[in-house]
Amino acid sequence: MKLLKLVPDNTNLDFMRWRNVALVISIVVTVASLAIVGIRGLNLGVDFVGGQMIRTTFPQAISVEKLRSDVDGLHLGESSIQEFGGPKSYQIRLPKPEGGEAAANRAAIQVRQMIQQNYPGARVDAVETVSGKVSEELARDGALAIALAMLGIAVYIWFRFEWQFGVGALVTLFHDVSMTLGFFSVTRLQVDLNVVAAILTIVGYSLNDTVVIYDRIRENLRKYRKMAIVPLLNLSLNETLSRTMVTSLSILLALGVLLLLGPEVIFGLTIAIFIGIFVGTYSSIYISSPVLVWLGVKPDSFVRSDEEQAAGPAAV
Repeated sequence: MKLLKLVPDNTNLDFMRWRNVALVISIVVTVASLAIVGIRGLNLGVDFVGGQMIRTTFPQAISVEKLRSDVDGLHLGESSIQEFGGPKSYQIRLPKPEGGEAAANRAAIQVRQMIQQNYPGARVDAVETVSGKVSEELARDGALAIALAMLGIAVYIWFRFEWQFGVGALVTLFHDVSMTLGFFSVTRLQVDLNVVAAILTIVGYSLNDTVVIYDRIRENLRKYRKMAIVPLLNLSLNETLSRTMVTSLSILLALGVLLLLGPEVIFGLTIAIFIGIFVGTYSSIYISSPVLVWLGVKPDSFVRSDEEQAAGPAAV
């Protein structure tokens, strides 16, 4: 029995033919994503803004406006209520009350009693409380972790290959992270520490895919020194296409199952990685490689001069 091949042998797709179209689309969508994040902001969870988050499940669909009115009637501060994973589950977010842990416990008891009294059969699934100081530290550390990860990856690829490859990797990572944040801003899905972990996962996956393609490009630059750069990039992308497709589809299938059947608590993590993998597969082909053309990389760009060859073999 023949093995299943997602990409036939001798595939020769002209990816670089559409590089300028892909560039325009990517710039427009990236700028739009950043603009939306800047205007609408992100729906930050209590991990980053502090306060209380109460998850509730009702026996039947209810009116969100009535639930909001009932919660506001407790005079615990301005509430934020949104559907969480289904029409019967909701997430109630309240500002952290003054008075420390004791006041937070009293507020949670008030909400629980109100729900049980006004909505028979409803249950409170979870109550989380985060102080303002802790939330500020988490927000700062999360942003710093993402920024350092992207910078570290760019520096690694710079030394591993050449500076043009490092710039290409950094642009690719910025593109992927921007798209993911834009998606969360549009959908108003909550951004918590799980989403930060997902973004770091996206950065790692994008690096892995980019390094595989860059390594093949470098090999072909040494092997085909008289081939023009655009055909050489097409050749490298086609040679790594099978690996890219198999890896991406395998991960997307697993994530798709988690989206449909997985627990609600990891929904944000799962959808963030799903979007990131999908965008990362696109960017590894249409961002990381075309960047080398735009930065002026040529087949002989990294060929050592006569003086360098006379000085001795270069370190690999």
